Amino acid sequence: MFDIDKTNVNITIVGLGYVGLPLAVEFGKQYTTVGFDINSQRIEELKKGIDRTKELQKEQLYEAKLLRFTTELNPNQTNVYIITVPTPIDQFKKPDLTPLIKASEAVGKVLKAGDVVIYESTVYPGCTEEDCVPILEKFSGLKFNEDFYCGYSPERINPGDKERTLTKIVKITSGSTPSVATFVDNLYNSILEAGTHKAPSIKVAEAAKLIENCQRDVNISFVNELALIFDRMDIDTTEVLEAAGSKWNFLKFKPGLVGGHCIGVDPYYMIHKAESLGYFPAVIGAGRRINDNMGVFVANKVVKLMIQKGIQIKGAKALILGITFKENCPDIRNTRVVDIYAELKEYGLDVDVYDPWADKEEIKNEYNINLLDTPSLNNEMVILAVAHDTFSKLDIKDIIANNATIFDLKSFLDKDLVSSRL
Repeated sequence: MFDIDKTNVNITIVGLGYVGLPLAVEFGKQYTTVGFDINSQRIEELKKGIDRTKELQKEQLYEAKLLRFTTELNPNQTNVYIITVPTPIDQFKKPDLTPLIKASEAVGKVLKAGDVVIYESTVYPGCTEEDCVPILEKFSGLKFNEDFYCGYSPERINPGDKERTLTKIVKITSGSTPSVATFVDNLYNSILEAGTHKAPSIKVAEAAKLIENCQRDVNISFVNELALIFDRMDIDTTEVLEAAGSKWNFLKFKPGLVGGHCIGVDPYYMIHKAESLGYFPAVIGAGRRINDNMGVFVANKVVKLMIQKGIQIKGAKALILGITFKENCPDIRNTRVVDIYAELKEYGLDVDVYDPWADKEEIKNEYNINLLDTPSLNNEMVILAVAHDTFSKLDIKDIIANNATIFDLKSFLDKDLVSSRL
């Protein structure tokens, strides 16, 4: 079956989050496609043209004429499964493969001879063939690379980015045999404008995805460490980076919180795999420690600034602007703004959070924080944590008390307005 014939390729996307939904829509424009998710509320919303991730508008969902949504897997309607479930870390910073394992079990139960299973979830090298394939074999009773086949094409979705969308990003592809690799590559090429890069093996594709985010994490940790150093020197880090950025080959990374589903998580997958082989990564691990501690640094810095202004810390009224992990996006996965919130609460401050992009119910369920409907007034301290465009229209002076401390984590506000910035 390893050819691209739109009449005999039937696709099921397993997982309809930030990665799976755009993929389902693009495939659904050309192939008979099923979008599967265990979240019945999500399925019902999508059937009505509602995408709570705000990645796609109703008209975009309806462009996929061959796509339907369901909470049930039907093997009679599928010969290509694409798994796009999350791969988070647990409380001990270890890979949590639970969603991936459950998805593999579910697909394994309906897998037929000749089917292809393609994984998009970010994993450590070897995970697809060493962890997922045995599950597929166990629950299907089929033999890998004889009865069924696998591919791996790591996601490169950038939540909230309306320019570098799925079809405009080069995609890595791979397969468990040369002919499957070609099939997977051709399948993705049929929906992409930017094309693909066919990796020589699944492990190479898995490793490539990991190092993309490890590289960014290490680079950000470097400028975060510089920010910590320059803070002690009373030097404005943003001004230093702007000056250094005048050199043509300077890499323009900025300091800040590192959260989200990729950069703040994926390095731990690399660390886990390396440690299982007896190697303990020094650079990657150090970068993670620096980035993980930036929220605490910001909170402590702000408290010191308040003390210098003579503000009583305990009971002081504080407002954090933004809680999503990045600007102009409702995604709250692994947001590190909560680290600032928790640390300020430990100091005894009365902390509120305002974010027009975030879902109030989701924030309450995930972090037990009650979001404000509108910014609170007379705040003795304000932290601009996320650079949403909507905040550019907010007059900070209207929501602060006299002698208030204003900290700009994103260098987003007028420098003359703020007490300090990262």
